[in-house]
Amino acid sequence: MIYLDHNATTPPAPEVLDAMGPVFVTAWANASSQHGPGQDAKRVLGAARATAARALGCKTSELIFTSGATEANHMALTGLLAAARAQGRQRLLIGAVEHSALLRLARSLTEQGVPVDFMPVSPDGRIDLTAAEALMGPDLALVSLMAANNETGALMPVTEVAAMAHAAGAAMHVDATQWIGKLPFAFADYPADAVSLSAHKFHGPKGAGALLLRQGRAFVPPVPGSQERGRRGGTENLPAIVGLAAALERLGDLASQAEHVAGLRDALESGLAELPGLHVWCQGVPRLPGTSYLRFGMVDADVVLQRLSRLNVAASSGAACSSGGSEPSHVLTAMGVPRDEALCAIRFSLGDETRAEDIALLLNSLPALIEPLLSVATES
Repeated sequence: MIYLDHNATTPPAPEVLDAMGPVFVTAWANASSQHGPGQDAKRVLGAARATAARALGCKTSELIFTSGATEANHMALTGLLAAARAQGRQRLLIGAVEHSALLRLARSLTEQGVPVDFMPVSPDGRIDLTAAEALMGPDLALVSLMAANNETGALMPVTEVAAMAHAAGAAMHVDATQWIGKLPFAFADYPADAVSLSAHKFHGPKGAGALLLRQGRAFVPPVPGSQERGRRGGTENLPAIVGLAAALERLGDLASQAEHVAGLRDALESGLAELPGLHVWCQGVPRLPGTSYLRFGMVDADVVLQRLSRLNVAASSGAACSSGGSEPSHVLTAMGVPRDEALCAIRFSLGDETRAEDIALLLNSLPALIEPLLSVATES
């Protein structure tokens, strides 16, 4: 199989599996227990925390382990909003093209009486900074923005939005699920107060993630407990945490890796450019190195995916959490893309294991399967 759906998930790396296996046997005890096995587990937890913090450029005290980015996002929004409420601030401002899980949370908060506004995007897929600035104000509690869009790959102007948020006296949260593991990152130098991440996006296990919370930032734990410095209750999932740390530790020179993957993506788009009606969204703005979001004329996405499956190529029609339905991508809709065009969207997301031979094989086989479809679509 040629796997081109890395934005959805990545296969666990051998180093990750090797690190996790022994934990089930030698560190299975509760890390909060005072007996010997419990203290053994506690030492493993501490070592994993130190490894992860070093890789993420944060203090160990700033690292809260979670079950994934969805939980981290929920913790960040609810915990930071609750803390800001004591200061008389309660309004939330988020991007219009955030992950569907965060948008669902925003709707839930609205139903609970929390004022929520949305920063629109320009047709190029990036946040409209003029519109965002107009939405800042003294009642603003929190701004939440993704670092990179999971569908288009467009990189968001986090630095600029964070500066606006802080000038307004609000906290800044960034969902960096698609960024971390693909591009260089260090929390110590990052402009946000809180950052979410998920291990399975960079060859770690599912069910493991983290919330990075700036030291000194007021926060009300949504799930109180004694674990994670009282900020997230529940017995730690130690094998998953060790797997997350191992996945972070194996990350190499991300700048060089990003350059290599971007070259493969550009070769893919260049090779497909000869097909009539090819359109690539966000091609002219900074993007994740491996993301290509495109349509083949007006050929429906499901039809294209069927052709790709014949070639044993794994791709998607958008976000894995929301694909498979009859509604167009909310991201493309927010960009002003007509419904019929949005329903043709295909996402190729390359990873560090994608080979030049994979791209060459795809380019050698796909046009012959797509061109007859383009003719039919044009005639109809």
